[in-house]
Amino acid sequence: MSRNTSAPARPPVRRGPGGGGPFGGMAMPGEKSMNFGPSAKRLAARLRPEALPIVVVTLLAVVSVVFAVLGPKLLGNAINLVFAGAISSQFPKGMTQARVIAEVKASGNNQFADLLSGMTFTPGAGIDFTAVGTILLWVLALYVASSLFSYLQAYVLNGVTQRTVYRLRADVEDKIHRLPLKYFDGMQRGELLSRVTNDIDNISQTLQQTMSQLLTSLLTVIGVVVLMFVISPLLAVIALVTIPLTLLVTTVIAKRSQKLFVAQWRNTGELNGQIEEAFTGHSLVKVFGRHREVEERFREKNQEMYRASFGAQFISGLIMPSMMFVGNLMYVAIAVVGGLQVATGAMQLGDVTAFIQYSRQFTQPLTQLGSMANLLQSGVASSERVFELLDAEEQRKDPAEPESPEGTKGRLAFEDVSFRYVEDTPLIEHLSLVAQPGQTVAIVGPTGAGKTTLVNLMMRFYELDGGRITLDGVDIAAMTRDDLRSRMGMVLQDTWLFKGTIRDNIAYGRPDASEEEILDAARATYVDRFVHSLPDGYDTVLDDEGSNVSAGEKQLLTIARAFLARPSVLILDEATSSVDTRTELLVQKAMSALRADRTSFVIAHRLSTIRDADLILVMESGQIVEQGTHAELLARGGAYYSLYNAQFAAPAEEEA
Repeated sequence: MSRNTSAPARPPVRRGPGGGGPFGGMAMPGEKSMNFGPSAKRLAARLRPEALPIVVVTLLAVVSVVFAVLGPKLLGNAINLVFAGAISSQFPKGMTQARVIAEVKASGNNQFADLLSGMTFTPGAGIDFTAVGTILLWVLALYVASSLFSYLQAYVLNGVTQRTVYRLRADVEDKIHRLPLKYFDGMQRGELLSRVTNDIDNISQTLQQTMSQLLTSLLTVIGVVVLMFVISPLLAVIALVTIPLTLLVTTVIAKRSQKLFVAQWRNTGELNGQIEEAFTGHSLVKVFGRHREVEERFREKNQEMYRASFGAQFISGLIMPSMMFVGNLMYVAIAVVGGLQVATGAMQLGDVTAFIQYSRQFTQPLTQLGSMANLLQSGVASSERVFELLDAEEQRKDPAEPESPEGTKGRLAFEDVSFRYVEDTPLIEHLSLVAQPGQTVAIVGPTGAGKTTLVNLMMRFYELDGGRITLDGVDIAAMTRDDLRSRMGMVLQDTWLFKGTIRDNIAYGRPDASEEEILDAARATYVDRFVHSLPDGYDTVLDDEGSNVSAGEKQLLTIARAFLARPSVLILDEATSSVDTRTELLVQKAMSALRADRTSFVIAHRLSTIRDADLILVMESGQIVEQGTHAELLARGGAYYSLYNAQFAAPAEEEA
């Protein structure tokens, strides 16, 4: 809609210190973030519809982890067979293990005797390669099965994640359509797009990467700890000492990095908003030679984002090396104590090697959990921004039992209407007017008088603070918005076209229109005149900005769209501001046919375009100060007379 022509008393847009526009400050999102815990719980709660698949994922993960965890234990048994076979080959056949140990003790080698006492071997038997091979085949089978179940787990989990993000995107899309216009007036487009795209993509990536690792890591820790205690309770206690150290390191670092992750994604949204603003107003930037200022603002914002991103990634990145350091300390302690256990015969060599592998498997998931902290913090920071959007105040709901006018007469009445964008700044107070069916009502007045505000109120883009507006005797607040807006058509000063053919853009006003109806609307609004000069005619594809047609041609297309819709109430907000004088006269003739038996509201600055209006309303500061026909208002010599002379008499005097 045209925002700048009639209602400067908009709800205040949150701006940075630099001001607004292509050269000013950025729209600032709310910087107050929710706590990590509640945000993470709320994000996890969105997984509830996937309860059954998550159970399947958990079972697959348990089986995969069990198979993977059993591998080192079996490999330890194989090492025991190899080591025992190598030792047994040093002694002649026929001796018993007890006799061998006794002879070794008798020779004074008590330490070697203790080592032998902790083993089971048959003197002279050598290495049983058949038994070793059988164990290795079992290990191979376990690892293959573990990988298979891990693959199935990842496949199911991917569906869980994508369906969850799909629902989140759908909720955000639905939420956007339930938000009032004032929300978008206070939120820069780039910032909103960043929440809908970047932040949701980051949540998707976080869920995808962390859920699988988190589940697998926790199960691996549990399984490894159980087998550690089975092998050696002493070494298991040494390994468990690292858990408090790990939690302490993770907590300290995570607290420092969480604020930086929030700042990182806030700056991402601000930078996107700045880029979108600068690119949209690129021509204006060039015209006023402000590209250096825009570039400097970009560098400053880019630098802020760099500092926040670098700090967040660097600090959170300290978690993994810190945990690796703790894990290495545990590895050294286990190696030393385990070696002493083997030397004294308290443990077998294969059990120690298996325990060392388990110690690595124990520290690896802990390290992964630590490395996931930065991903989790980043994802939760993004979820806070998305949840802030989802928690925004919505527009008033449609009535449960809506009313609907009978027929399409188009009588529109304002009854003691009051409205203000800002609570303590009155704009429209106790305004009353009636537009009869078939009447053309022109609204004129200086910038900021409240002309476009009236349109916003008719369409229920904003709700009234007092009074009511009726359409054919029915309060528009008692109607559904879809019903109300289906009876109204708008042609705005700011044209909007989407990527598609010219035919599609015209048919947007009434998708079920026939080809002949589309062509009739195009002919009536003189679109047909320029379409035939295009290579593909009505099949010409317009880009997102409609840059392959002129500004006036875009305006004609929007008029054709409204013409095709044939609403009962027609709103023209500076609808011919971008067309040339000759085309404007032709379009006005087309509008006369369109306005037949319909109520029309025409917002105009060029008073020459509304001379034939049935009723002209002159607004100042939200009030109707004069009303009447063109001739009546000129004869009265009031506000309209001053506006008219400002446009026509003054230029004539200057020429004289």
